[in-house]
Amino acid sequence: MRIIGGEARGRRLFAPSGNDTRPTSDRTRESLFNILSFDIPGSVVLDLFSGTGALALEALSRGAEFACVSDKSPQAIKIIERNSELVLGSEKKNRISIALADYKKAISLFRSRRFSIVFLDPPYAMEDAYCDAVKRLIASEMLDQEAIIVMERAKNAKIMLPDEMEIFDTRDYRDTVIDFARWRVKK
Repeated sequence: MRIIGGEARGRRLFAPSGNDTRPTSDRTRESLFNILSFDIPGSVVLDLFSGTGALALEALSRGAEFACVSDKSPQAIKIIERNSELVLGSEKKNRISIALADYKKAISLFRSRRFSIVFLDPPYAMEDAYCDAVKRLIASEMLDQEAIIVMERAKNAKIMLPDEMEIFDTRDYRDTVIDFARWRVKK
């Protein structure tokens, strides 16, 4: 696993051992960031189920201004710390905030920020986490008007979202699907 593009392109990332973390493949991440290429520069990114930190770090490498990441696994947080040091070096403390927290606590911790891109990639068994996380972000007024929510899920999973949000694009990568959501256009 490595950073695909931007100023840290080619840097190899660490990944936790075992099956608790399911990192997004390099190929899927490259496709995802090609889709988001115009939205990344200057963005503020939130990654609530960060695992290795690869999505947030890829965004930072490609010009995102700041990233907030969280994971409830202490092992994952250690890996995120290592990877952020590798990718960001001395800029780490100015560009990323890392929290050992589940997504509910992380939303509360990061409440003072407004996000333009949100990555949601919970364990596949947590289908309800997508809708719950988005509801909490809306209630906390943490989403910019142009915010994009990127949701990675199992191919057979059905994601429900609050009425305020709509899926505007879906990409299929074999067993994985990525949905892109934004604020619903009011008629």
